[in-house]
Amino acid sequence: MKHSVTPLIVFDEKFTGPSSGIIEASTNSTSASTGFIVEPEKIHPGTSRPKDFDQFWKKEKEKLRSLSIEVKTISKVEISNGFSCVDLEINCSGPKPVRGYFAKPVSARRKSLPIVLSLHAAGVKGSWCRSKPETALQYAQMEKGALCFDLNAHGMLNGQSNEYYSNLENGALKDYYFQGMENRNDFYFHGMYLRLMRTLDFLTSQPEWDGKRILVIDESQGGGQALAAAGLDKRVGAVVATVPAMCDWGGTFKGFKGGWPQPFEHGGDQENQLATLPYFDNAHLLKNSKATILVEIGLIDVTCPSTSVYAAINQAKGKKIILAVPYRPHHAPSNYQKETWENTIYKHKENFIRKYLK
Repeated sequence: MKHSVTPLIVFDEKFTGPSSGIIEASTNSTSASTGFIVEPEKIHPGTSRPKDFDQFWKKEKEKLRSLSIEVKTISKVEISNGFSCVDLEINCSGPKPVRGYFAKPVSARRKSLPIVLSLHAAGVKGSWCRSKPETALQYAQMEKGALCFDLNAHGMLNGQSNEYYSNLENGALKDYYFQGMENRNDFYFHGMYLRLMRTLDFLTSQPEWDGKRILVIDESQGGGQALAAAGLDKRVGAVVATVPAMCDWGGTFKGFKGGWPQPFEHGGDQENQLATLPYFDNAHLLKNSKATILVEIGLIDVTCPSTSVYAAINQAKGKKIILAVPYRPHHAPSNYQKETWENTIYKHKENFIRKYLK
């Protein structure tokens, strides 16, 4: 006897243009999700690039570089196995100085080392938000050595008490990502990007730099900064950006969710926001960047949506290595997919970094 089988249709829809979606299956005790994206290469920014975009940033760079670099050593970390690490403060044209840990081999030859700029995800008091000598030394000791600066995003002091960072997060830096977003001179990311460029200027002034290799790394807000570095400084040769933020904030105007921190969805004077935010959006900063970009995109990430990341990286002109992960939310997988992710996606990024620094 033949039995007919009725197919179970979970999802049946046609798309006529760029789209994305998340499918979730659940039982009483567990759930799992997968994401998809359609025609991602056709996704464009949701806002227009300001006509004076390049002129604005040219003036900002000129103002920044008119200040001679002044470096202040706050403290020294004990030299370990031929490497040094110092907590530095560097003057900047923005509201706060650059602060972070700088590590390098102590006996490196002139023009022999690559640069690694390590950044941090969003927040203030969390351990992931703070610069650490361990991070700077980790990259400084990789392969044949590197000049590594582990930069905190906020120009805050390093190595302070938990109370210091909690007071900042609940006070001056509370919701910092929405501060000044109706004026391009006051917008918080303006100062953050100036510190980013100042750090690169400091690193490229080091006699040990080989004059060629600059790698910028991190995830979320730090991934967004890494992409911004590639857009703002043509010397940046490679970026490893994991689920990057600050991408296509204007996606909301095209039916997509904007990238973190979704400023247009926060409320406020939209006219002034439109006159401010595009200057700091990676969907415009990356235009014409020739850096090699390795980017991990989470297809179930609702903090830094896949559509926002594609809108940004589609503007870049360099080589792109795109790791689109169907099961990745914003944070790294911690469930049954953790081992798969570590053995594939994470390992791919690690190998890329080592090969670049080799």
